[in-house]
Amino acid sequence: MSGKDFQEEAMLAAVRHLKAVQSSADYTGPFEQSDTSAVSEEPTSLEVLFREHHDRVFRTAHRVTGSAADAEDVLQTVFLRVARGQESIGFAENPQAYFARAAINASLDLLRSRKRTKTVSFDTVENQAGAFASKHNPETSHEDRELRELIRSAVSNLGHTAAQMFTLRYFEGYSNGEIAEVMKTSALVVGVTLHRARARLRKEIGRYMQGAR
Repeated sequence: MSGKDFQEEAMLAAVRHLKAVQSSADYTGPFEQSDTSAVSEEPTSLEVLFREHHDRVFRTAHRVTGSAADAEDVLQTVFLRVARGQESIGFAENPQAYFARAAINASLDLLRSRKRTKTVSFDTVENQAGAFASKHNPETSHEDRELRELIRSAVSNLGHTAAQMFTLRYFEGYSNGEIAEVMKTSALVVGVTLHRARARLRKEIGRYMQGAR
């Protein structure tokens, strides 16, 4: 099945889950209809948000996890949390930034739960991650896939803020200024955090390589 087919299946599955949540008796999310007795063919607020942002969430999750199936899980997780009102802070202010961060967080949580470890050769983490974001897709050579798995595993071990910033910079192609806007901080803080994250990744990946010898 192609990536597009996976995305369509993910969308349909998530919509089914979201509709079930919204129609359940204990639903307390922010988009519950005031007149529950009315039957309408008009899309709910949640469905509108889903249509506007599901593609970004899926693509971000696919880049971070490297798996369309995992991206489908992340897509459902993100929108189910919205439906249940679990992550409403900052949502109305900037939905695009909210969904970018939500997709990254859910993807990193998934990677952390698996603790995947690979050992491959590389030049520098930032060059490889940059190449991954701009030149490669999830179906390239075996060596490239192993390298990306290693980077994903190492990124998932970073602190919460550093992992978000690194993912936005090298997986999503955001500039430091754009990251600062999304994260509500300064470009200087972003630059310092990314520098420390790269140093930590080099050290961590170096330990993996030493252990493989």
